[in-house]
Amino acid sequence: LVAEIQKKITEAFEVFDRESNNTVDFREIGCIVRSLGCFPNEAEVQELLAKIEIEEPGGFVHLEKFLPVMTEVLFERRFQPIPEDVILHAFEALDESKCGYITKEDLVKHLTEG
Repeated sequence: LVAEIQKKITEAFEVFDRESNNTVDFREIGCIVRSLGCFPNEAEVQELLAKIEIEEPGGFVHLEKFLPVMTEVLFERRFQPIPEDVILHAFEALDESKCGYITKEDLVKHLTEG
């Protein structure tokens, strides 16, 4: 199971490893984590980065430093997506006319008015 998870992490990492040298720019870590089905907010991404040794200068993360941290995240099932029923309930609250959709104007109104 660990080998499968680490293979999945490595494959996701390699997508962002443009130089093929087992490193990625630290700014790509959030995208990599999200591509693995985890949905941390930006503060949680920063917490992950604090656990990973970032090589200076340039801010690169080595796969060998990322792998154990991300393996732990996946094993602990951290940063799970919001359940579908919760999202549907939020949508229904915004769909005041109960028509099954929200117009762009209504969405903007809900997002910008207090």
